[in-house]
Amino acid sequence: MRVVIVTESFPPDVNGVAHCALQTARHLVDRGHAPVVVAPAPAPGHKPDAFAPCPVVHVPSLPLPGYPQVRVALPSRRLAATLVEHRADMVHLASPFVLGVRGMAAAARLGIPAVAVYQTDLAGYARTYMGAGEAAAWRRIRSVHGAADLTLAPSSAALRDLETHGVPRVELWPRGVDTERFRPDRRDEALRRELAPNGELIVGYVGRLAPEKQVELLAGVCALDGVRVVIVGDGPSRPGLEQALPGAVFLGRRTGDDLARVFASFDVFAHTGPFETFCQTVQEAMASGLPVVAPAAGGPLDLVAHGHTGLLVPPHDADAVRDAVRSLAADPGLRAAFGAAGRATVEGRTWAAVGDRLIGHYTKVLAGRRTAVAA
Repeated sequence: MRVVIVTESFPPDVNGVAHCALQTARHLVDRGHAPVVVAPAPAPGHKPDAFAPCPVVHVPSLPLPGYPQVRVALPSRRLAATLVEHRADMVHLASPFVLGVRGMAAAARLGIPAVAVYQTDLAGYARTYMGAGEAAAWRRIRSVHGAADLTLAPSSAALRDLETHGVPRVELWPRGVDTERFRPDRRDEALRRELAPNGELIVGYVGRLAPEKQVELLAGVCALDGVRVVIVGDGPSRPGLEQALPGAVFLGRRTGDDLARVFASFDVFAHTGPFETFCQTVQEAMASGLPVVAPAAGGPLDLVAHGHTGLLVPPHDADAVRDAVRSLAADPGLRAAFGAAGRATVEGRTWAAVGDRLIGHYTKVLAGRRTAVAA
């Protein structure tokens, strides 16, 4: 199968869309298919991922105003030309918003089937950044995803949102996790002594530092006796968070085995963002054997079994986050039980298994197109 993956983000970017697009390309190559990636060009001075498993076509891009870590694709003939030159059987649209919209239009003009992967809560972002615009965001989502042969939602909450807002032909496709990289035995006692020299309980957050993540909700956790908050990631909110979270350690961006070592060296993982369509870092924390505290909204509802692998708390509630962490800090046995149960839960969620499900979705779409033509 010849697949063009049109993605709004790709390594060296570090985010869920980029990571999922990379894993999708890798799996397609592993299964003998022929993918090509089309993505916005990285920022000047940032080298593209040397480990990309397939050709990557970069289109010109500019930084998003106010959030320069995000690149926005400019109009380019390279996208349509790639679909033609690659003789694509399928177009995979990863979180279509700007480049993906053009990819959908090009696929429609050329009569190529398209599968759209919903990954970003644009409506939630509209509320966060503009205080309005949610209805307009859903109109754009319906327009793009409604034109696709199939939309894949990463969680049951995302699937319900899409169907409620009139998006047709939606099915569930979750995310995989690298259980070989993220595992409990990567715990590093030397790192723990560096992060918490007085033997504090380490509560970690991993992710973008941006307004929609609401990392400031960890302020109450910072005030708990015997607790050290460690923040991994970067973004426009970092300067403000360094003021809002006194005593927290900011490690910046970490990737690969280094990130896995940091994950496994936490005692508790706390996620605060209420707009996650999936939340890959929660899955990576579970693979690392950590109990999880997360908001009872979006993707974490599928991932965290309350009272079994972690604790779900009301969104936007700093006191609830603090109280959940406090209860876990007071009970080492509960932390261990939650962590072991979380690891067991994700052991079958490999990228290979999830990737095979994706290929199954492609196959059904192609079969449906052939049936429609024959009719």
